[in-house]
Amino acid sequence: MSVNIKQRPVFPFAAIAGQEDMRLALLLNAIDPKIGGVMVMGDRGTGKTTAIRALADLLPEIKTVENDPFNSDPKDADLQSEEVRQRRQRGETLVVVKKRVPLVDLPLGATEDRVCGTIDIERALSEGIKAFETGLLAQANRGILYIDEVNLLDDHLVDVLLDAAASGWNTVEREGISIRHPARFTLVGSGNPEEGELRPQLLDRFGMHVAIHTEKNPALRLEIVERRTAFDENPYKFLRAYQPQQRELRKQIVQAQKKLKSVTIPHLLRLKISQVCANLNVDGLRGDIVTTRASKTLAALEGRLEVTAADIQRVIPMCLRHRLRKDPLDSNDSGDKVLKAFVQAFGQPNNLK
Repeated sequence: MSVNIKQRPVFPFAAIAGQEDMRLALLLNAIDPKIGGVMVMGDRGTGKTTAIRALADLLPEIKTVENDPFNSDPKDADLQSEEVRQRRQRGETLVVVKKRVPLVDLPLGATEDRVCGTIDIERALSEGIKAFETGLLAQANRGILYIDEVNLLDDHLVDVLLDAAASGWNTVEREGISIRHPARFTLVGSGNPEEGELRPQLLDRFGMHVAIHTEKNPALRLEIVERRTAFDENPYKFLRAYQPQQRELRKQIVQAQKKLKSVTIPHLLRLKISQVCANLNVDGLRGDIVTTRASKTLAALEGRLEVTAADIQRVIPMCLRHRLRKDPLDSNDSGDKVLKAFVQAFGQPNNLK
């Protein structure tokens, strides 16, 4: 695959050094968007935005209906706009094209109309046409919706995202006219915890949570700096050097997506996941579900058809750490609490298979 010089260069995902948890969480969500997205919280300058943009550039292209503003899937009715579904019902032949997975940025100062879209009332009344100007949720359907500094997001936009994330649909109503369209996106957020906490209702909507810190190892710090410097000096040469690794990662993602439905997780392991969640007093069942999904996706990524306890150990801190009840007097890392509960239920890590 040759480098497209017309496209703005994006740092290759395969060249990201360090931050293993962040890279793993992003890859798992790329393979199975139903995990529910990922929240990346950490220090400034740790590569959060770089990794997220690199993921979108890495993903295989998707098939969509030509000229459809909602990125409608040609076959899956749940991922189609109302117009496309009606065209299919009439027996029309849909022209199918391939396009890149959309990465849509949600600015902190965006209005609700910009996010949800607007209805042209004048055209609707005068011409009887449901004229709809798409918003960011429509553009993000079947893609990634990225919110930088998500902990600074206005409350009214948080409510909009909660509704869309819960239902997978966006509904816009004005003057008795209603338009509904699919809004199935992978929600990815990043932020600095020093700038404020995220509302618990929104935080719980993220399938996984990654806490990242500035790298302390001098050799790895130097490697990160040198790779970034090489990219900035000659991005196209750098991209060409990492093409083989990028191709291999894309191949892994595609193969894992095909294999995922065949991956099984033994009943005993599922029971122990629920035991960990119960022992940690995790509210609701989303933690159980996400941990199971993420561990199956990890097995698929590594080419296996059965989940092991070691798979669960790798993903469970990221699936549960943000679901624990906060104790303002406790300074211990929530991920460590999750691992402690994991060991109590599953046994010592060195005994896992």
